Amino acid sequence: MGHFSKILIANRGEIALRIQRACRELDIKTVAVHSTIDEEAKYVKLADESVCIGPSPSKDSYLNIPAIIAAAEVTNSEAIHPGYGFLSENSDFAEQVLKSGFTFIGPSPSVIKTMGNKIEAKKEMEKLGIPCIPGYTDKIPSDQKAIKKIASDIGYPIIIKAAGGGGGRGMKITRSEDELIENLQLTKTESYAAFGDASVYLEKFLESPRHIEIQLLSDNFGNVIHLGERDCSIQRKHQKLIEETPALGITEEEREKIGALCTEACKKINYQGAGTMEFLYYDKNFYFIEMNTRIQVEHPITESVTGVDLVQEQIKIAANVPLELKQKDIKFNGHAIECRINAEDSNTFMPSPGKILVWHTPGGPGVRVDSHVYANYVVPAYYDSMIGKIIVYGKNRKQALEKMRVALSEMIIEGISTNLNLHRELISDPAFKKGKVHINFLNEKLNL
Repeated sequence: MGHFSKILIANRGEIALRIQRACRELDIKTVAVHSTIDEEAKYVKLADESVCIGPSPSKDSYLNIPAIIAAAEVTNSEAIHPGYGFLSENSDFAEQVLKSGFTFIGPSPSVIKTMGNKIEAKKEMEKLGIPCIPGYTDKIPSDQKAIKKIASDIGYPIIIKAAGGGGGRGMKITRSEDELIENLQLTKTESYAAFGDASVYLEKFLESPRHIEIQLLSDNFGNVIHLGERDCSIQRKHQKLIEETPALGITEEEREKIGALCTEACKKINYQGAGTMEFLYYDKNFYFIEMNTRIQVEHPITESVTGVDLVQEQIKIAANVPLELKQKDIKFNGHAIECRINAEDSNTFMPSPGKILVWHTPGGPGVRVDSHVYANYVVPAYYDSMIGKIIVYGKNRKQALEKMRVALSEMIIEGISTNLNLHRELISDPAFKKGKVHINFLNEKLNL
């Protein structure tokens, strides 16, 4: 490509391998950083160079900013790709990367910081004309009477959210005034423990919305495109399990309208790279939740229906290459579904680290498996439980569902517990097959 000759991948697992593959196709050398327990990982062995950055716990390795910067320095890397999770949305990390003379593959630290604070992000989006859920984003008063008045004006039920929250943490649904003060204090405490910030805000709680997100690409020259939507409504306690695109019931007109709003917002905040705006979709209306300033776990389904390699586009944008794609070039063909395979019990959801004795993945036309796992691989207990993703593509939703049903039946994992049985059950669920789902569908089905 002639822009980056070497990129350090500041992540692990399937996304590290995914980024590595994108780099290899672009003829870019890769550096894998790893903890001691990940020394034998597939992506470490396939990298051109690897550097151990610390012991197994994330705080000592994948969250260790000085160690990652030092690894980039000793390997003469030019850019750092953060993947998702870990430091991918940490503005301090992005700033340190730039100050150390490397390119950060992602937006500017200031944009990451603004979008990382849910209160600031919501205020910014409201200013830009993006529809938001009714709520209260100013500083919560200390007077209980005033707090009750604010909640009453919004209208119960409400949801109390952590300003720095994510991953389903720092949220409390409150259905009456009797619960308000206690839930407010609990959310503040949880928020501070998880994110080091006790700031919270209030929103109207929508009982059964769908979770729809818009994929965006934005370069350094004011060119922004959207690549359609993804439906991520199948969630367990705010953690996504199944995603699909296109979303059922979203018209072409609705897609273009919300897509145009999102692309304009990206231009105005000087966004660079791949990003996703997440919405609750309720009663034919979109309501902004947050913006993820990174590549998403579920990006492959968008790649399947558009033919665009999102990770390669991220890298090109960071290398100051203008987007070759225009909005008119983006065509949506067929239907794609992704199932996240986790090392956890299908019934109790308890993590199941350990040695994988048998690993057999599905195949056939339109079937893709993104995973770093292999037979005799040991799933560590220190990190997220996701060990892979099955992505299928069909000419329509019916065909995609059938492909996923067959793919899940072919997948064999022995030695640890996984959520394969839950996925098999969900793909065959009559309500899911009809698209009659919302963000609380799975919790209600499982009585969680």
